[in-house]
Amino acid sequence: MSMVSRFAANVAFWTAAVSAALVAVASLRFLALGVSASMEFVAHNLDGNALMLYAHIGVAPIALALMPFQFMARLRASRPKLHRWLGRGYVVSILISGIAGLQLAFHTTAGTFAATGFAILAVLWLATTGIAFAFALRRQFPRHRAWMLRSAALTFAAVTLRVYLGSSMAAGVDFEVAYPLIAWLCWVPNVLVMEAYLQMARPGKTRLISATA
Repeated sequence: MSMVSRFAANVAFWTAAVSAALVAVASLRFLALGVSASMEFVAHNLDGNALMLYAHIGVAPIALALMPFQFMARLRASRPKLHRWLGRGYVVSILISGIAGLQLAFHTTAGTFAATGFAILAVLWLATTGIAFAFALRRQFPRHRAWMLRSAALTFAAVTLRVYLGSSMAAGVDFEVAYPLIAWLCWVPNVLVMEAYLQMARPGKTRLISATA
C-alpha cells in the first residue's frame, strides 16, 4: 500500500473504532435511565418480550466494542490467544444479540418494511459471522478476514443507525417516516461499500486486507 492509502486506512479504522466504542457505551444508557426513558421506540417489547429485548440491547454493545480489536494486526501477531478469545466473545455476542434482533424485528411497531430490513440485517449478521468463524476454525485466514470485514460492516450498523436517526431528527423528518427507511439505510450502504472494497482488493486480497487490518 502507498503511504497515502495506508494513512487513509488508518484514519478510517480509528474513526470507526472510536465511533464504535462511543456508541457501545452510549447503548448501555438503559442501565441507568431505563428502557422507557432511553429507548422509547423499543419500549413496547417490555410487555411480554423483555428477554429478547435485553438480550439484544444488552449484548449487542459488547460485539460492537470487541469488533475493532479483531482488526488490530499487532494484537493478532503479538497476542494470538487473546485475539482468538476476543474473537470468540465477538461471535457469541452476535449469536445472542443476532437471534434476539431477528425475533425483535417481527415485533416492531414501525411496519412490515422496517421489520423486513431489520430481519434481513439480523440474518446476514449471523451468517457472515458464522462463515468467518468457520473459516477461522479451518485456518483459512484470508477468507476468514474477508468475512470478518463483512460481519464488521453489519455490526457497524449500530453506529450508522444512530447517525441517520440523529440526522433525521435534526432535519425535522418525522420519526414514523424516517425509521422504516433507516432500517435499511443503516446497513445496506455498509455492505455495498465493503463489497466494493473487497472486490478492489481481490488481486492482492491477502496482502491488502492484512495491511489495512
